[in-house]
Amino acid sequence: MKNQQLDVVIIGGGPAGLNAALVLGRARKNVAVIDEGRPRNAVTRKTHGFLTRDGVSPSEFRQIAKEEISAYPSVFFVADTVVSIAGTDGHFQIATALGNTFTCKKLLFALGMRDRPLDIPGLAEVYGKSAFVCPYCDGWELRDEPLVIINKGEELMHFAPLISGWTNRFTICTNGPDELTDAQREELQLHQVPMFDSPIQHIDASDGIVRQVVLEDGTTIPCRGIFFKPDLVIGSDLPRTIGCHITEMGTVAIDNLGKTNIPGVFSAGDAASRMHQAIAAASMGALAAAAMNNELNAEAWRKPNEHA
Repeated sequence: MKNQQLDVVIIGGGPAGLNAALVLGRARKNVAVIDEGRPRNAVTRKTHGFLTRDGVSPSEFRQIAKEEISAYPSVFFVADTVVSIAGTDGHFQIATALGNTFTCKKLLFALGMRDRPLDIPGLAEVYGKSAFVCPYCDGWELRDEPLVIINKGEELMHFAPLISGWTNRFTICTNGPDELTDAQREELQLHQVPMFDSPIQHIDASDGIVRQVVLEDGTTIPCRGIFFKPDLVIGSDLPRTIGCHITEMGTVAIDNLGKTNIPGVFSAGDAASRMHQAIAAASMGALAAAAMNNELNAEAWRKPNEHA
């Protein structure tokens, strides 16, 4: 699989990369999707909020997507990790950990995000089973249940009214100083939301289902689920390495078509957005693919002699 010359290389095989591959395959472009097979949502049992795929497991989602894409023979998948990128728009050189090399005209980063190590004892055991990060993805299953919200500061003041649409039985654990103003604390008190700032000692659970959160001051908070703010970083340093602008939030800076500041380089999905939903990532992948295809077609149109 050495020295493959392609129209587009897609780095990342989640919803963004897969939907981009589908659009580009239908546009008759030669595409490689390079993915190392370690998706962040592998810890979750089901994907929600994606029309026609609500409740499907992440692995089944990918399997179905690949089966659909297989109808377009110009797209192929590579289980590998990209280690270096060189070149410029129209002629990028991609090298992988397994020694594969690819040359492509356009490049799409669909890298997703990854979690930093979870530093609360017991959280890793319940993550994806009864502890989640997004109520749009998992709030329905925990509706009206007693929950613990692990969050603080401005993000907490966004999350508290949001989660109230699914349950009014929630307790806030800030796991240290709450980073709130007096007015913000008064707002939570007005809504009778219990809040504790003692550090979390550990989370008690059985078979992945949380039973209680235990604080260092001895407080125990029974609950059936947890929502917490993850500590995320982009799935790879490759965008930064080749000079892509990175936002203050740690995402790849793009325009509304997925273009980065580097000509010929695009990004889509969680790596380029804070809207971390599978359907939003897929939509971004489709738009970026259309933009790349438009560029490829326009560039070929301007060079008719090369294609006579």
